[in-house]
Amino acid sequence: MITNKNTPGSFDYIEIQNASANARVALQGGHLFHYQQLHRKPLIWLSGKSPFEKGKAIRGGIPVCWPWFGQHPTDSSLPQHGLARTSLFELIDSQEPDENSTELLLQLQSSAETLSIWPYRFQLLLKITVGPALTLALTTKNSDTKPFTITSALHSYFAIDDIGKVSVQGMDETEYLDLLTNQTLIQRGSIHIDKEVDRVYRKSANTALLLDGTRTVQIRSEGSSSTVIWNPWSDKSKSMSDMEDDSYQTMLCIETANAKQDARTIASGEEHCLKVSLTESV
Repeated sequence: MITNKNTPGSFDYIEIQNASANARVALQGGHLFHYQQLHRKPLIWLSGKSPFEKGKAIRGGIPVCWPWFGQHPTDSSLPQHGLARTSLFELIDSQEPDENSTELLLQLQSSAETLSIWPYRFQLLLKITVGPALTLALTTKNSDTKPFTITSALHSYFAIDDIGKVSVQGMDETEYLDLLTNQTLIQRGSIHIDKEVDRVYRKSANTALLLDGTRTVQIRSEGSSSTVIWNPWSDKSKSMSDMEDDSYQTMLCIETANAKQDARTIASGEEHCLKVSLTESV
């Protein structure tokens, strides 16, 4: 079942319920902010202090960072993580192939507003499939007459029990850039979080595993050769108005990305798809 809803502040979102799972997707940003399999805990984390206000990005869920990831490379006055997070997507199709699966197709197209921020014509399509697995596929189509280069991410926030007890497998011997120190290092063994972490793993494997107590989450990426791992830890959580002081203990970002050297140049009339599939097992 697909239902159109809105918050008291007229923030529009879509609620999905089927025999396998339920989810919520905001039209602003094409932003999935809830996913939960039947009889299980939520897989996706959402801040209890996140604003649901027009023009403000949701804290948590799976933000669409596009057409740049992080700070704009030449103009720091432009929005962090690009223009998609606060732009209004349009639902152009929905399907329910069977009782266990629901598909949404959302679209963002270039406009006078986007052209004032990023001077290229584009069509951005986001296909979300909610079922026993959660899949997001972000397709960038270049409808301009000249090529453009993007960095992007499907910035997944995972809900976890205890940051001190989780680990991430699949990055052993992978080079990463530590964005806090600007050092390039090599991962040895599994990733464990005991401090603020902000890293871009380069030439990362297509599959990573999040081990969270008795639950394992498989994160399978396509169209991506970089993975971002982020946790703000205590001091930064306290400094962020849309996070609770102890939020860092129950969330971890593992992001399917085209970041840094994994930027993609798309020729006129061509397209690129960035895709992630999340499968949970207990």
